Amino acid sequence: MRRRNIRIQFWLNKREAEVLHKRVKRSGLSREAFLRHLVSGYIPKDAPPPDYFAMMRELQKVGQSFDRIAYESHLIGHIDSAQYDKAYKDYESLVKDITEAVILPARMKE
Repeated sequence: MRRRNIRIQFWLNKREAEVLHKRVKRSGLSREAFLRHLVSGYIPKDAPPPDYFAMMRELQKVGQSFDRIAYESHLIGHIDSAQYDKAYKDYESLVKDITEAVILPARMKE
């Protein structure tokens, strides 16, 4: 059985339809997903630029390098683990901030 089995139909004028179409296109979502976000209290963001995902892959590689360095350094004992841990937390925070700023929809203000 379908999870969504309630159909809602409504009418827009030409200007409203153009605005909706433009915003849906910028978001990269389907019209239905865009409207579901709005109903759930979120404002969809524009789709990220094409190089966003390449940038995130590079950041993930850096994070994996951090993991490798930490493992090897803890074995040898030649690294300040507190300093390393702080740098890694800063890195994770940066990835989270980039994702929130570019990808995740913002909560509506009520």
